[in-house]
Amino acid sequence: MPQAQIKEIIKRHLPGPGLKDTALRGVQLFHVTEPVPCIPAVYDPTIVAIVGGTKDAVLDGQHHVYDSSHYLLCPMTLPVEAGSPRASPEDPLLGVMIALEPRVMRDLVIEVETASRVRPRPDGTRPQALALARWDSRFADALLRLLELLDDPVDAAVLGPARLRELHYAVLMGEAGHAARRAFGVDNAIARVIDHLSSHLNAPVSVDELAARAGMSRPVFHRRFKEATRMSPIQFVKAMRLNHAAMKIAEGKTVSEAAWQAGFASASQFSREFKRSYGRSPRQWRDEAQMSLRQG
Repeated sequence: MPQAQIKEIIKRHLPGPGLKDTALRGVQLFHVTEPVPCIPAVYDPTIVAIVGGTKDAVLDGQHHVYDSSHYLLCPMTLPVEAGSPRASPEDPLLGVMIALEPRVMRDLVIEVETASRVRPRPDGTRPQALALARWDSRFADALLRLLELLDDPVDAAVLGPARLRELHYAVLMGEAGHAARRAFGVDNAIARVIDHLSSHLNAPVSVDELAARAGMSRPVFHRRFKEATRMSPIQFVKAMRLNHAAMKIAEGKTVSEAAWQAGFASASQFSREFKRSYGRSPRQWRDEAQMSLRQG
């Protein structure tokens, strides 16, 4: 079975707890043996595949718990809370994260639509900002073929890009394909706006300017943005800024530095927003994060 083989590859290359970059660009292995509570994070476009244990992701109050029966597709940059609160030495979390290549996915969407000569029509279902998809044979085989390259650096360098493209295609053709097409198809105006926002976090935000950037009226933009992310544009920006700042504080930045880098006008305003969202002050969050690092 591909999943069992994938699990063996991960354990061979990462026998103990940790997060490991690999010779394949954008591919990371993870192995977690202690509970990790859900904490603020920013997901870039990513595929997360689990072969052991369970992982949690929370977006705007909606809780996603997934294991080896489903993989996660995050098709656009999103502010989330993520963790593995049930991990243990007896039931470790094992898996792989693959960064999505927007150019590759956009090219594939166009090629698939051209080859089928059919533009997909909306099916009436609510779009998913985070999509869970069952492992199908195409996805499992593509992921195994990709990770098998880790055993030979030359194979990884020469064949890696093609195998990554094959995995992107498997995602596009699987249950998460609808979410991928919405983010990377020719009508991906919301995804383009999110890319802009995530790279200009400390700049002033105008919903009218964002709507113009998307080529939509303000009401249409507001509705489509909320459909795609479950948040209004202003809620999304605030969540992105807070999560980005929380990550910076955990990395050792001062509260003032993190607030400024995330685009808050003052440290006091930032502290109020932070406590309202996370239930503790930035300094309490920093102390808890440092304690976790010392214990780890």
